[in-house]
Amino acid sequence: MRLVLAALIGGFFVGMIVGLTGVGGGSLMTPLLLSVFKLNPAVAIGTDLWFAAVTKSWGSVAHHRAGHVDYRITGLLLLGSIPASLTMVGLMHLTGLTKGWASTLTFSLGIALLLTAVTVFFRETWHAAGLRLERWIPPHRKPPLTVLSGALLGVLVSLTSIGAGAVGATLILLLYPRLEARRLVGSDIAHAVPLTLVAGIGHATLGHVDWRLLAELLVGSVPGIWIGAELTKRMPDRLVRGLLCISLVTAGVKVLH
Repeated sequence: MRLVLAALIGGFFVGMIVGLTGVGGGSLMTPLLLSVFKLNPAVAIGTDLWFAAVTKSWGSVAHHRAGHVDYRITGLLLLGSIPASLTMVGLMHLTGLTKGWASTLTFSLGIALLLTAVTVFFRETWHAAGLRLERWIPPHRKPPLTVLSGALLGVLVSLTSIGAGAVGATLILLLYPRLEARRLVGSDIAHAVPLTLVAGIGHATLGHVDWRLLAELLVGSVPGIWIGAELTKRMPDRLVRGLLCISLVTAGVKVLH
C-alpha cells in the first residue's frame, strides 16, 4: 500500500513539474525510480521511457491540432534517432545487461541529468548562440546536421531515458533559431513520442519495464500535469527553472556517486 501511495505521489510530483516547465519528466522520474522504488538502472530507464511516451502523447496531439509541429524538422530528427535507438537496444540484446552495461547506464544517466540542467538554465543563451551559428551553417548543411542531432538524441535517450525534451529542444534551437517558440516545442514533443516509444519497446523486449508501477505513476501524473499547467500562469519562469535546475544537479551528482 505504501509503494502504491508513493507511486501516485511521485507521478503527481513529476507531472506537476512537466506541467510547470514542459521538461523534467524523464530527468526527475528516473532518479525517483532509482532512489525511492529501488529499481535497477535498466528497469528504471525502461519504465520511464514508457511514462514519457504516454504523457507526451497528449501534448503531441494538442500541438498537432494547433499546427505547431514542423514535420520536416521532426522527420529529419527521427531519421537519425530511430536507427540510433534500435542500434543501442540491439547492442544490449547482443551483450546482455552485464555489470559493465549497468555501470554505463548509471554513468550516462548522471551525465545526462547534469547536461539537462545546463540546457534548462542557459535556455535563453542558446537562442543567441543559434543566431550566431547561422553565419557559419549554410541552409543545405542543416538537414544532415539535424539527422546527426537526432542520432545523438537516440543514443542518449536509449541509454538514459533523458534528453528528448530539454536537450532535444536545445539542439533544434541551435540549428533553427528563427523557428517560432510554439513550433519549436511542438516539433520537439512530436519527435520525443516515437523516439521514447521505440526505445521503450526495445527495453520492454529486454524485460526492463515495471508495468504495474508504470500504471500507478501515470494515474498520479494526470492531475499533476493539469495543476502544473495552472501554476505556471502564476509563478515566475526564472524561479521555476531555478528550482528545476537545482533538482537536476542534485539528482545527477547523487547518481554519479
